[in-house]
Amino acid sequence: MLSTIIMEQTHTNPKQLFDPTPYGFCHSVRSPSNGEYIFISGQGGDQDLDHTLSSDFRTQLQFTLKNIKIVLDEYNLEPENIVKITVLIVNHNEEKLKIWSEEMSEFWTNKIYPASTLIPVPRLALDVMQVEIDAIAFKPNK
Repeated sequence: MLSTIIMEQTHTNPKQLFDPTPYGFCHSVRSPSNGEYIFISGQGGDQDLDHTLSSDFRTQLQFTLKNIKIVLDEYNLEPENIVKITVLIVNHNEEKLKIWSEEMSEFWTNKIYPASTLIPVPRLALDVMQVEIDAIAFKPNK
């Protein structure tokens, strides 16, 4: 079992399971109860307040992660505080998985990833949306 402890969280990848880190997630995250959870609604790749969306998957994904970071900033948190994400990708395929993995690596610079579920979907709230991510973050008590 490979475990990493960061900010009072334990990220674990049992050795009996495949190594998920190249795909930008870990198998489990344990957080102590001495803090609070922040639930972040599904964020899309909106580039501005008018919900402008690029037609490019990578661009939408980058803005989706940027929008999650904006919410985290409201709580003085970093991506490393995220313990679980759910990723919805329209018409998911191997190329989108590769892009997703690359962008996860950029967003989680310490390479300690949250638990994650990726769900291929046929459509999201808007026709032009290609990705949506919700997250659960943990803010430990000081």
